[in-house]
Amino acid sequence: MLASNFKKILVIFFCIILFSFCFFNFSYAESTYIWSDTSSLETVSENKTTDLKLESGGAILIEQSTGKVLYDHNAHEKFRPASVTKVMSLLLIMEAIDNKQISLKDNVTCSANAASMGGSQIWLEENETLTVEEMLKAICLNSANDCVVALAEFIAGSEEEFVNRMNAKAKSLGMNDTTFKNCHGLDEDNHLTSAYDIALMSRELLNKHPSITKYTSVYMDKLRNRRNRTCKYK
Repeated sequence: MLASNFKKILVIFFCIILFSFCFFNFSYAESTYIWSDTSSLETVSENKTTDLKLESGGAILIEQSTGKVLYDHNAHEKFRPASVTKVMSLLLIMEAIDNKQISLKDNVTCSANAASMGGSQIWLEENETLTVEEMLKAICLNSANDCVVALAEFIAGSEEEFVNRMNAKAKSLGMNDTTFKNCHGLDEDNHLTSAYDIALMSRELLNKHPSITKYTSVYMDKLRNRRNRTCKYK
């Protein structure tokens, strides 16, 4: 039940919480949209005014299964996505798993580059090895920058190539407001996306790879038993 409920609200959470750092109130003439097969939106006008008084620069609320947009505000405004970047990273990781390119049991060795990431992490050491599944848990539960870079390198050979694939996937999904410069979300010039585009990639992840909720719906899990370290939501 927890996983099912979480799955239904995950897109909403990603798309609203990201933009809570811009502060103003607004009134908005609401429209209803239908999500087409090409990821574009068709507008159906409604004479209805909504004032949610959100303290956010941009927001979007969609229904996951149909893609119907229930509410949006500045949905195409570009912002720095921070760790919401990892939604796209997780999408490519899950594609690699489901396509049998990699296995959850594969061992991944942390490079010097991955170990140096900083920010949210599980403090991987250079040459330390974890399985794909362990790193996936760390990304979903602790937003681990070191693990997402290690997996990016494991899948694509380098973080740079993985980011190229992220941008190619974004283009294929119609994410026209988005440019990825890294796979972890640490601030970088021109690393930008919008609420609309976050909805696109979040819906793709949940609809095409629902097993991701096995990890995103977990509150706490343990890694590296020998060190008794845990990763958990903060």
